[in-house]
Amino acid sequence: MRRTLYQLCGCVLMVSGCMQATTVMPTAPSPTPANQPVHTPAVTPFPTTPVSTPRSSATASPVIPTTPSDTATVVAVRQYAFPVAAGTVVYGKDHHDYPATDIFCDEGSVFVAVTDGVIDAIVADDVWDPATDVSADRSGRAVALIGDDGVRYYGSHLSQITPGLAVGQRVRVGAILGYTGKSGNARYTPPHLHFGISKPTTPDDWQVRRGQVSPYLYLKAWENGESLTPVLDQN
Repeated sequence: MRRTLYQLCGCVLMVSGCMQATTVMPTAPSPTPANQPVHTPAVTPFPTTPVSTPRSSATASPVIPTTPSDTATVVAVRQYAFPVAAGTVVYGKDHHDYPATDIFCDEGSVFVAVTDGVIDAIVADDVWDPATDVSADRSGRAVALIGDDGVRYYGSHLSQITPGLAVGQRVRVGAILGYTGKSGNARYTPPHLHFGISKPTTPDDWQVRRGQVSPYLYLKAWENGESLTPVLDQN
């Protein structure tokens, strides 16, 4: 029995020794060398401002460039010129018994087209006779122009018509139509250009051709370089 007891005690001691041999004691981490950098994982910061996401090009509204229409019409500003091209002129607001303007100037002053248009009538000969005083002959030498604005412009008492000027001929603003003088019933007055504005009419309609609308307002505008189109009475 004593032998058995000794055997049991030996087994206990063996087991106790084994348990001590398998116990793992915690060890301190090995120090990092001073010259070796410490690696720290990179951390992406959260954005402090919202990030805009572009719209899908499929849902964006298309931008359609604007181009001039093929049928668009460009209207140029019509040009006008004072009927006497150069020199000293004198004219007033009033005219005797019908609307017109007598522009007094030196004889031989240049009479020009006040706007683009077509020559409507030419009176080349001075046939006025003071003894008979025919109304249609009082103009003396004269030229009428129908402008592209639809207005008839008439200058009379000319001393000369521009050579080669013909009815139906197209002229530009400022074209020389003739030269001022004292023909017709201006024979006994200072030289001047009788200037009339009217609707288009026949060359023999002397009552209309001499003037329907006072030219004064338009003459002042043209003299100042303004392009003012005459307004005719629609009646």
